[in-house]
Amino acid sequence: MLNNIGLPGLLLIAVVVLVLFGRGKISSLMGEVGKGITAFKRGVDDSSKELDDSMKDARDVTPEDEKEKEKV
Repeated sequence: MLNNIGLPGLLLIAVVVLVLFGRGKISSLMGEVGKGITAFKRGVDDSSKELDDSMKDARDVTPEDEKEKEKV
């Protein structure tokens, strides 16, 4: 059903949305969408940093006594 929208159909939808909601409402809505995307990206970056840190800690599991024996 939505396979044949095309450019004229998208422009018509955009005009109808603009008329129904007005420029100010759409502007504030897009601002909120941008803030949401930024927060999502920040959350993904933070979680990947935490995962990397935990992986670094998990790699070094040798007790301190065995490390000193290896040095000698």
